[in-house]
Amino acid sequence: MPSQARTLFGHLVAYGASELASKLSRLGVVIAVARTLEVKEIGIAAAALAIGDLLKSLTENGIGQRLIAARDEDLPALCNRAHQLFWIWGLGLFAAQAALAGLVWGLSGNTMLALLILVLSGEYLFMPGGLVQTALALRKGRLKKTAAIAGGQAVLANLASIVLAFYWPTALALVLPRLVTAPFWLISMRRLHPWRRDPAAGMAPVRPFVQFGWAVLGTEIVKTARLHADKLLIGALLGPELLGFYFMAFNAGLSLATSFSTAFAAVLFPHLCTSADRAGALRQALLVSLCLVAPAVMAQSLAAPWYVPILLGERWAELAQPIAILCLVAIPTMLWTAAAGWMRAENRPGRELAATAVLTLALIANTVITAPFGLVTIAWGYLAVASVTMLALSLPALRAALSSPRPQAAQLPLPLPMKA
Repeated sequence: MPSQARTLFGHLVAYGASELASKLSRLGVVIAVARTLEVKEIGIAAAALAIGDLLKSLTENGIGQRLIAARDEDLPALCNRAHQLFWIWGLGLFAAQAALAGLVWGLSGNTMLALLILVLSGEYLFMPGGLVQTALALRKGRLKKTAAIAGGQAVLANLASIVLAFYWPTALALVLPRLVTAPFWLISMRRLHPWRRDPAAGMAPVRPFVQFGWAVLGTEIVKTARLHADKLLIGALLGPELLGFYFMAFNAGLSLATSFSTAFAAVLFPHLCTSADRAGALRQALLVSLCLVAPAVMAQSLAAPWYVPILLGERWAELAQPIAILCLVAIPTMLWTAAAGWMRAENRPGRELAATAVLTLALIANTVITAPFGLVTIAWGYLAVASVTMLALSLPALRAALSSPRPQAAQLPLPLPMKA
């Protein structure tokens, strides 16, 4: 295996292992809440998490990726400005989400939903202090360690949720651990790549961040809407109890797809940015990722009728079929994740934003149209729409990857530099 492919494979395995550990512990959460919480409570928590994740998508504003792709001589001034922007952005999001919690309470009178949204806003007070360090660590190729930190936080949060679900079975069990484990992430990132402001370097202009970040931010908002707007629609159309069933089915069925795509996206962008042969790197990434993903999701799909009633209990056995269907979404998702990463590395974030908007609208339309016909119909529609739309939107990247000449081994660029 060429050195570049080995580096990519190693990073994918590291992030994949992190995501796998996170999802296995998340499976423990699903089992715990399935046996301790009422479906309506799960639905309320799902609504709060969807609202929180929609707002959290605003943290993916392209500032960190601007640092990853920056020239060495520009980096100190860019880091100074990024640090300032991260704090302005984080405090603004905290205030906005706290205000939203108050609005939800005032309009609906649902104290628990408002409290959950308020608790989730506390994460924004911890994030700005570690985001510059995270970007610099990714820039240096320390992806395995950033993966371990992210996975460690997720596992800690999920273990805390399991304990809370058994000893304090309320919707807070699904939300509070996110806030409690935020200091772990902050301390770990600051130790991984220490950084201090360099006053002598001055402050870089805001314009480079805006020019690169507006489309990245729009893409992340639309991407998060694709993942969570359906939950808000189901809650509004069918009520919190059916939202609870929907949340459980999609959380179990799409968890592997989400895990792989998250790991792939985290590894792919710096891999493409540092590659002299970007099309060849994209081709390698697609081959490696699909070889890892396809067998795993096929096995998960085929085994769903056996493991769903065993793990979740008999009252959730009817979810086996939609879960089996949704597992297969991971395959087209990997194609689209690669295409989106290629567009961003090619400095075409506007095209990525437009394509993500098309995909999101198509999946939201599927939810609205199929919701009256039940979970199985929603799942089949989701798989069909996602497969066709993602494949169509990925064609430019696929053509670039498949039409470029294959480089000789001696011509391959050096792998992403790694430091202990």
